[in-house]
Amino acid sequence: MSVDEILMDSEDRMDKAIEILKKNLGGIRTGRANPGLVDSLRVDVYGSPTPIKQIASVGAPEPAQILIRPYDAATIKDIEKAIVASDLGFNPQSDGRVIRINIPPLSTDVRKKMVGRIKDLAEEAKVSIRNIRRDGNKAIETLEKAKTISEDDRDAGKERVQDLTKRYEDQVSEMAKSREADVMDG
Repeated sequence: MSVDEILMDSEDRMDKAIEILKKNLGGIRTGRANPGLVDSLRVDVYGSPTPIKQIASVGAPEPAQILIRPYDAATIKDIEKAIVASDLGFNPQSDGRVIRINIPPLSTDVRKKMVGRIKDLAEEAKVSIRNIRRDGNKAIETLEKAKTISEDDRDAGKERVQDLTKRYEDQVSEMAKSREADVMDG
């Protein structure tokens, strides 16, 4: 493995950490309706827990409402049950064809809790990125110990890993800051 391959591997893994953070931040409530709020829901249908997106279309036709349109009308009760059983605190309303979820406005306390959760998720992502940096640095040191690269190459490689780490940590901070603003303004 070369220094470039180590860097590419580190970058791929850091990209994955960012994708996980994006997905987790998408599930955090703001004052506005967002289909991402119910994305993590799994509904017990056909004998197994199924992601809601596979059995229904989910949209937000209005700023304070999520609309769930099951592909099979027979699953509507199962979807309602999953929403009520979740810890999302939503009260679904069904007319037999679609489910509407009205998103209540967030209190200041709830908004502060959401911001705390965002900070936690961002810190988890940064820790993950730092662990990837550690792995990259170890791999580079192994190359140097095996006399595959020089000390100068080792130092340059570690510097490139650090630059990569900084870039991804900055990206995490920006994403978290943006989401915090959405929660506080939403």
